[in-house]
Amino acid sequence: MARHNYLFTSESVSEGHPDKVCDRISDAILDAFLTEEANARVACETFATTNCVVVGGEVGLTDKSRLADFMGRIDGIVRDCVRDIGYEQDAFHWNTLKLHNMLHAQSAHIAQGVDRDGAGDQGIMFGYAVDETPEFMPAPILYSHAILKRLAEVRKSGAEPTLGPDAKSQLTLRYEGGRPVAVTQLVLSTQHADESQTSDDIRAIVEPYIREVLPAGWLSDETEWHVNPTGTFVIGGPDGDAGLTGRKIIVDTYGGAAPHGGGAFSGKDPTKVDRSAAYAARYLAKNVVAAGLAQKCTLQLSYAIGVAKPLSIYVDTHGTGQVHETAIENAVAQCMDLTPRGIREHLELTRPIYARTAAYGHFGRAPEADGGFSWERTNLVGALKKAV
Repeated sequence: MARHNYLFTSESVSEGHPDKVCDRISDAILDAFLTEEANARVACETFATTNCVVVGGEVGLTDKSRLADFMGRIDGIVRDCVRDIGYEQDAFHWNTLKLHNMLHAQSAHIAQGVDRDGAGDQGIMFGYAVDETPEFMPAPILYSHAILKRLAEVRKSGAEPTLGPDAKSQLTLRYEGGRPVAVTQLVLSTQHADESQTSDDIRAIVEPYIREVLPAGWLSDETEWHVNPTGTFVIGGPDGDAGLTGRKIIVDTYGGAAPHGGGAFSGKDPTKVDRSAAYAARYLAKNVVAAGLAQKCTLQLSYAIGVAKPLSIYVDTHGTGQVHETAIENAVAQCMDLTPRGIREHLELTRPIYARTAAYGHFGRAPEADGGFSWERTNLVGALKKAV
């Protein structure tokens, strides 16, 4: 029996969080390779610490002779990312940081399976959708992202110059009848420029923007606020804590409201099913809910390295389905080619659309004209209804 009255919490981190700095760099490198060649292969990992960034992993272009020249662009890509995020601290500055580029050519043994249109690795991927928000996302993670995105906007515009790039948010929502109705606990920690600023000073800055993005009535006198609860937060970013690509997979997905297969997204080209099949699973789950076939849907796909077709498709509608899960499983297999190539083509994933995904969630975003967030489209609704 599903619970209808409960508390649920999710967190987000800003684009200036050390791990998100690394995700951004990895995805910006991926975009650069895809701009050069749609079939480029990239598996890029980034590590950041005090005034130092290390990038490593496997990359490949069809014309291998161009690879060495392309490597010379990595330094500029990294510095542009750090500058855009806003780091000009003494101990982490886009212009003075040391870069160690350890990227190398992709393994021929991995490439041989992908070149035959097989999956780039084994693994399981999950997609999820729920009708509690217009974006078909769980509310706690959706609004945790929205708070930090809004604070980044006013920081970069100059409206709030004392805010720093590094920040975290966390919302605990009360559900009644299975629907979010109120914020019981709100946590916001943000880097700031002035050591004399107190927690109360920071709350005075951020509270109007938080109220702006949260639904009316969710904040009340009963909401407990925890703004910079440890006090001073001037030292931030990779100078305050080391960062690494792929360490925020729950922030990237559903905030803990749904399973995660284990694979991270950032820095991986779309032949890697860790990324592309997770996008496909979200796309299918969202279209199932948008079609009215269920109020909530979890969808799992599984793959084997070098094998094109998914090994399994599993759907759970959590008791909210209007048709049996087996019918939905059969329908999604009919409506979309779930081979790695089929996913790439259906969602148009070989374009440089990934750096923008590195912060504020890969899901629940609006589809964009150039193909960004194509997995958030609901253009499969008619086909799914017909198939069931």
